[in-house]
Amino acid sequence: MTKPGPTELIKEEKLTKLFPKNRDNEFFNAFYGGSEDGAFDIMLSFDNYDSQKSELFFEFRLKERPGKCMACHLTYGLPNVFEKSPIINLKGIIKGIDEMLQPYYGVQEYSLGRTIPKAPKINIIPLVVKIRNSNN
Repeated sequence: MTKPGPTELIKEEKLTKLFPKNRDNEFFNAFYGGSEDGAFDIMLSFDNYDSQKSELFFEFRLKERPGKCMACHLTYGLPNVFEKSPIINLKGIIKGIDEMLQPYYGVQEYSLGRTIPKAPKINIIPLVVKIRNSNN
């Protein structure tokens, strides 16, 4: 049996289980005391793979909600908040990604990047996951 590439092991439906649609409302409930004040929806998606560096690139995609304003001052500090938030549960997401990659690969380290504006109503927070080959 041929060893699959890491991108073959990353499945959108598993990412959706790691970061379900209602997680953003839970985040805003904890942050503001109600989800109606949240300015954006949060989704986790896979972006690409750099085989030279053995890095997987994911994105927390922040999409402005209708009638809300996703101002830069609201989003630039979010990587630090995401890192610490038990509701975002970054360590749980990393553990889930590691489980997706098993038994062929494992997570070596990870980092969140700075917020990047992608479109007028979309920002992303990059999640870079460096992987290692397992002994299998």
